[in-house]
Amino acid sequence: MSEQVIFYDIPTKPPVRGWSFNPWRIRMVLNLKEIGYKTQWVEYPDLAPTLKALGLPPNDPNDRDYFTDYTSPAIRYADGTYAMDSWKIVTELEKQYPTPSLHLDHPIVEKLRSLPVVMPIISHLLPKVPKNLLSNVSAEYFYLTREASYGKPLTQMEAEAKEEAWEEMKPVAKEIGDLLREEGGPFFLGETVSYADVIFVTFLKFMEVLDEGIFQRYLALDPTFAKVYEASKKWVARED
Repeated sequence: MSEQVIFYDIPTKPPVRGWSFNPWRIRMVLNLKEIGYKTQWVEYPDLAPTLKALGLPPNDPNDRDYFTDYTSPAIRYADGTYAMDSWKIVTELEKQYPTPSLHLDHPIVEKLRSLPVVMPIISHLLPKVPKNLLSNVSAEYFYLTREASYGKPLTQMEAEAKEEAWEEMKPVAKEIGDLLREEGGPFFLGETVSYADVIFVTFLKFMEVLDEGIFQRYLALDPTFAKVYEASKKWVARED
């Protein structure tokens, strides 16, 4: 396997950096496993034509995390083959680069995949994405697709964002914090990092890039959050 891994990610406006939590899962895994890679930035409207041209079939509508036919993250592995969808990619990376293990079969991973880590405050997050992060062409795409997905314009979602959402966030935050405390931290498996940490830390990274105030408010929900983020910082330091 001599070819370089190429990672297809969605850029912010300049200075360009990674932001979306799904692509960040793969970027963090690449960093964690110390896999050499090159980032190819693809604006939202260019995802489908770019990935189709690589010969990738569309995402299966029956898949658990299906959102649309062509999505980031996508990857060209070192053997020259391509894949799309974060769970499929991480599963294959674990096979190709088994050390350090991500413990994909541990029950905590499925637990984190199922938890609504940010859903209670989603109305405080999504409307900021096109305004704070995206280029004009990707921002327009984001507005249109999210309106179709959520059944309302992001401007309406932003207007409807309530302080009570943060109260609804607290029980979920406590559940996550309790899981981090079970093995003594800083990670969900104690001193051992796993894909559960990747899932959670990349949500934190997304919030940090999106809005520092929201990021700090989320961290303050439970003392374990800052600890796991600090312990993982070296794997989210490379943003491009």
